[in-house]
Amino acid sequence: MTVDAYLNPDFTLQQKLIFLAAAFAGVLLCDALIIVASRASAGSYHGGKKAKNRVQRFYEMMISATSVMSFACAYVIINHIYSSLQGMEGSAEYASFGPLISAWEGGRDFVLLLLICLSCVLNTLLDRLVIPLKKIDKEEKASIRMLGMFYAIIILAYLNVIGDESEYSPVMMYYLGLMVGRFVYFDASFMDFIHAIRNAFRNSLLLITGLALTGGLCYFGFSAGYLLERNYYIVGVFYTHLFVLAAIFILHHSHVLELVFPERNDPEEDDEEYGYEDYEDEDYRDGDYR
Repeated sequence: MTVDAYLNPDFTLQQKLIFLAAAFAGVLLCDALIIVASRASAGSYHGGKKAKNRVQRFYEMMISATSVMSFACAYVIINHIYSSLQGMEGSAEYASFGPLISAWEGGRDFVLLLLICLSCVLNTLLDRLVIPLKKIDKEEKASIRMLGMFYAIIILAYLNVIGDESEYSPVMMYYLGLMVGRFVYFDASFMDFIHAIRNAFRNSLLLITGLALTGGLCYFGFSAGYLLERNYYIVGVFYTHLFVLAAIFILHHSHVLELVFPERNDPEEDDEEYGYEDYEDEDYRDGDYR
């Protein structure tokens, strides 16, 4: 059992750059659609801040989804190793994975809980240090992270439908439990539940955009042979999310969006910047102050 069972050794550097370019183009297209839609709905002047907020919400959803997929991918790989070693007792390979087998047999639920905690830590590190998102508040992040879980559950459910041999039911149940626990707890009210559902519904277009982006890139990756079907689809999907995060990292830190879609200043903000609001005389503001 080698790492080749889960990675494509023929995925060359040139092919990786091509796939990264495809991910970059896909993320840029999604950002463009979000910005254009935001400016069209809020007006050319007032849509700037709204567009930035929506773009960063989209980034947060992809970060959250990648963190969830990392847990799901780790679960599938560990479970596959465990299943493959059954019946090989006494072999050198079985002995080399002895601690993993013991931990999986004696405390699988605790291992899954640990993986979930690690995915949450990974999410926090990504959206605070690697790709800092400062245009969205804590409440928005909480709603988007819940949406990211739903995003991952949709992908896992689809992988089950198309006949992937992996078992995703435990993963989906864990995250369904987390989603329910997000807004159903001992001191929650019915209005809190309605508010959480409404926030998730308001961001449903971001969910559709993210699924379309991932679906298109996965189709391209599997069709071109960059991603392998034999190593479970979940590994290829997770690999795709890593390239998407790399593209988001480049876009976020290079400020390409600000060059392609320059933000227009709000006239009211310009007035405040130059102190015009302090003068009630319209002639003074118009320049006729003699």
